[in-house]
Amino acid sequence: MRKVNPWLKAALEYGPLILFFVAFMRLKEQTITFAGTEYGGVVGATLIFVPVLVVCTLALWALTGKLSVMQVMTLVLVVVFGGLSVWLNDPRFFKMKPTIIYAIFAGLLALGLALRRNWLELVMGEALPLTHEGWRILTVRLILFFVALALLNEVLRYATDPGGFMGLHLSEQTWVNFKTFGVTIGTFAFFIANGRLFSRYALPKESD
Repeated sequence: MRKVNPWLKAALEYGPLILFFVAFMRLKEQTITFAGTEYGGVVGATLIFVPVLVVCTLALWALTGKLSVMQVMTLVLVVVFGGLSVWLNDPRFFKMKPTIIYAIFAGLLALGLALRRNWLELVMGEALPLTHEGWRILTVRLILFFVALALLNEVLRYATDPGGFMGLHLSEQTWVNFKTFGVTIGTFAFFIANGRLFSRYALPKESD
């Protein structure tokens, strides 16, 4: 992978998500017209988010010469479910996308463990040198983390629908805040919380 200015890389990775949030804040009380149809709220923000994400992901590919499996899968699901939401003017499809992504990654990691092939270690082994047992524990915890995110997204998705969820009624702003900030903060908190695991199962340095 070719080296890229870290600020540029961060802008390309997180810029579309921030733009989605800004667009939603502007469109939650008004609409935009595209191809004769009015869009607002989550759908209006999705209409802006999808092409920007495509351009930024392609730019990352051109600059680095490589895309991760997560980036490719996210792009495909965003285009498919974001496109459905715009086409049908229905935000439920786009809100469903995070659940599918988290479920897929939890399933893939669990399948890897079942096959005695830790795919997380294969992908991140060079950046984070841990023993095989450390990778196994981290993978199990990450599976549970993805499952928790998927379940939480489903609760918020249904709770922001007109019918609510088991008496719980939330605004679309709640789901947007979760997607934009909650997942990012939760991911940082997850890895910080596993700091002791990283220390305990770190591979010894060559000089030791």
